[in-house]
Amino acid sequence: MKVFGSTSQSALTDLTIAGALSAFRNGKLTSVELVNACLERAEEYKELNVYITLDVEGALEAARHADEQRKNGQPMQPLSGIPIVIKDNIHTAGLRCTAGTPAFAHYIPSEDAPTVRKLREAGAIILGKTNMHELAFGVTGYNKAYNTGSGIGVRNPYDSSRIAGGSSSGSAAALGARMALGSLGTDTGGSMRIPSALNGCAALRPSAGRYSNHGLIPIAESRDTVGPMALCMSDLVLLDSIITDEYDLPPIELNELRLGIPSECWKNLDADTTERAEAALSKLQKHGVTFVSIDDAGLQALNEPVGFSVVIYEAYESMVKYLSDYDHDMDINQLKSKIGSPDVLSIYEDWVIPRKMPSNDGLIDVVPLYETAQNSGRQALRERYQELFTQHKLDALFFPTTAIVAPLANEEANLPSNFEYLIQNTEPAASAGLPCIQLPVGLGSSTGLPVGIELDGPQGSDRRLLAIGQLLESILGRITRA
Repeated sequence: MKVFGSTSQSALTDLTIAGALSAFRNGKLTSVELVNACLERAEEYKELNVYITLDVEGALEAARHADEQRKNGQPMQPLSGIPIVIKDNIHTAGLRCTAGTPAFAHYIPSEDAPTVRKLREAGAIILGKTNMHELAFGVTGYNKAYNTGSGIGVRNPYDSSRIAGGSSSGSAAALGARMALGSLGTDTGGSMRIPSALNGCAALRPSAGRYSNHGLIPIAESRDTVGPMALCMSDLVLLDSIITDEYDLPPIELNELRLGIPSECWKNLDADTTERAEAALSKLQKHGVTFVSIDDAGLQALNEPVGFSVVIYEAYESMVKYLSDYDHDMDINQLKSKIGSPDVLSIYEDWVIPRKMPSNDGLIDVVPLYETAQNSGRQALRERYQELFTQHKLDALFFPTTAIVAPLANEEANLPSNFEYLIQNTEPAASAGLPCIQLPVGLGSSTGLPVGIELDGPQGSDRRLLAIGQLLESILGRITRA
C-alpha cells in the first residue's frame, strides 16, 4: 500500500480554480508554473494509472499563451490558464479518444465535443485524457489496458492498493491526487458520483438533456450525460455556469432547507461510511437543516425493472449509431473482438450483442423489458420521485453516495457484490434523469478513505442543488488531500 503525501509542488496543486485565478491576477502565480506543477504531480504518481494521454507540450504551450495574454493586459476568459482533464470517452480535437479500450487506440477526433469546446473557449487548458473503466461499462476502473504503473487499473490516491471507482476513474483520481483543478466525466448509472465519492471530490450529474452528448462514446443514449467534477462546490458551480451559460444561483436559507432521508439508501453501509454520513447529518441538524425520514420511498424497487434493461438494450443501438455517425472503420462485432477487459467482453458477448439480459431463469430477451421500461416503468419512477418531493416539501434527498469506501484493487474488484454496494444508491436518479450532486464529507477513521454524500433534486433544479451543496460545504468543510 502507498498513501500519496505532500510534495514540493503540492502547495500549487492544492489550489482551487478560484484560488488559482486570484493568484494569477495578483501576479503570485503563472499558468506555466501551475501546469508544470500538475505535470510533475502526474509523473511522480504515474503508478495511479490516471492518464491514457498526457499532452505535455500542448498544455505548456497553452499556458505560455495565457501568461502572455495576461502580461499584455488582454481580456481574460473565466478559466484562462486553468489546467483540467477530460475523460477519455469525450471527444477532444487533436487528442486520441480511446474510451479505455484497445478498439479505439488510434482514434483522434477532429472536433471537440460541445462541452469540451465551451471549456476551451473559456480558457481552460486540457492536460490530457483520463483512464476509465473500459467503454465506461463498470464502476471500478479496474481496466487492464493503458496502465502507466506496475499495477492494474486506476488506483486511489488515498491508498493505491484500492480502486478509484468508475467509470470516470481517472477524472476523479486526478483531482484526488491534485494533478488538475477540474475535470469532465460521464455518468450513466453513477460513473461520476461513485469515483468522486471514493476520491474525495465534488461532482454534478446534470438533469437529463441539460448537457450535450454529441462527441461522446456512448453506453446508453437516454442515460448518458457529461458532467463536471471539481475540488470544491464553488468550482463545480463555475464549471456548470460555463458549460450551460446559467450563472444565477438561488438564495438558500438553512432553517428553511428540508432534506429527505430514504431509509433504503442507508442500508448495507460499512463502518466508515456510517460514521462520516451520520456525523454530517448530525452537524447539519445542529445548524438548522430539517431532515425528513422516509421509510417507504420504494425508489430502488421501481428502478429494478427499468435500470439494467435500458442500459443493455440501448448499449447496442447507441454504439451502432456512434460507429456510423463518426465513420469508424469497424462494426460492433469488430469492436467487441478488441475489448481487453474480461468483465466488459463478457457483457458484450453475453448480453449486448445477443440483446439478452440475465434473470432467475437464465438469459431472456431484453426487447420486451425495454419497451415496458420506456412505456411505463421509467415514468412511474419519475412520478414517485416527484411525489416524495411534493408530499414532504423536500428540496432534495440526502444519503451516502456509495455504501462502502473504495474496495481493494484486485481480481475481485469486479465482483457483483462490489458493484451492488457501489451503485445501489446512484442508479435510480440516473434512470429518472434527475440532477444529483456528490459532496465529500470526510475520511473514515479506520481506513482514512473518503466518504461522500449524494443529494438528488427535482428535474431541472440543477442550480438550486448546486447552491444547496455550496451552503452545506461551508458547514461541513472540505476534506484534506491525499
